[in-house]
Amino acid sequence: MHILVLATLAASLTACAAQDRSATAESIAATAGLRRVVIKTGPFDLTAYVRVRDPAQPVVVYVEGDGAAWRSRSEPSQDPTPRHPMGLRLAGLDRSPNVAYLARPCQYSWGSACKVAYWTDRRFAEEVIAATSTALDQLKATGGFHLVGYSGGAAVAALAAARRSDVLSLRSVAGNLDSEGINRHHGVSAMPASLNPIDVAPRLAHLPQTHLVGGDDKVVPPFIAEDFVSRLGDKRCVTITRLPKASHDDGWESVWPAPIPICRSP
Repeated sequence: MHILVLATLAASLTACAAQDRSATAESIAATAGLRRVVIKTGPFDLTAYVRVRDPAQPVVVYVEGDGAAWRSRSEPSQDPTPRHPMGLRLAGLDRSPNVAYLARPCQYSWGSACKVAYWTDRRFAEEVIAATSTALDQLKATGGFHLVGYSGGAAVAALAAARRSDVLSLRSVAGNLDSEGINRHHGVSAMPASLNPIDVAPRLAHLPQTHLVGGDDKVVPPFIAEDFVSRLGDKRCVTITRLPKASHDDGWESVWPAPIPICRSP
């Protein structure tokens, strides 16, 4: 009896937490005029918040971070939906005519493919990047895309950009641009089932890009972006912007939106 009561209570608390996180997202989106849609990509239903006022213009697409992926260093959560969705907050500050926000698999939308692996060791797996690319296809941006990725969302954005010809620029915010480098730095397990964005860096050398790093970021230290940039080869299209007082999840909204990057002349 006690076990049943505890299980019921735990389920109720989980449901309440999910409702609170969804309510937070809805509030942020409503203030910015973003409308919720669910994009079916095959294995995953990806939650998006979208505002399109001029379909002929590019769409600025924000990819959310890893969210509430872990309860502790060794215990994954049962729901990766972010408590404080920084990617959505940044999207809400963007006054471009066309803005879209993409949550990661199993954030806000649950489905049969939702397994813990997709917010832990498979969070950058081939099927995740393919689903993101499918979602971009369904946004139908005739003017192309400007991609923005926060934290782990930067890995997804970079990996998706490397396989598309319609991405016009890339901006990362506290971006995980070398997942294996971060794992080594923190002494956690490698992710052999995931793709690593630093491996596709040379294919992005032509793409205008800005990487914003926090001087006080203990989760994704600035050297991660520096290592990524060192792999690009040609540096004319890339800048690193360092915010000395920014941490991993604080200090970004005050400087947003960051300018869309351009390539420098030879």
